[in-house]
Amino acid sequence: MPDPVSWFVVERGWEVVGSDGSKLGTVEEALGDPELDIFDGLSVATGVLGKPRYVPAELVQEIVKGSVHLSIGQDEAERLDEYDAPRAGN
Repeated sequence: MPDPVSWFVVERGWEVVGSDGSKLGTVEEALGDPELDIFDGLSVATGVLGKPRYVPAELVQEIVKGSVHLSIGQDEAERLDEYDAPRAGN
């Protein structure tokens, strides 16, 4: 198993994996304040037509190069809220 890495290196397209081993989607964006090292969560694309889902930081179990592992499985992930990006100027 690869060594864990910081949220700072998470890139768009990394695989998001559930606690049950299911592929839940891919990272759209790592969310937070890099200057203060505050990791808020992830925006995760779950399909071609669906809106990205918001995954709060507390559900991220481990980050390794190329993938993010969550503490929830597919059933719980399907109930996550859609991610609404902040509007410019807010």
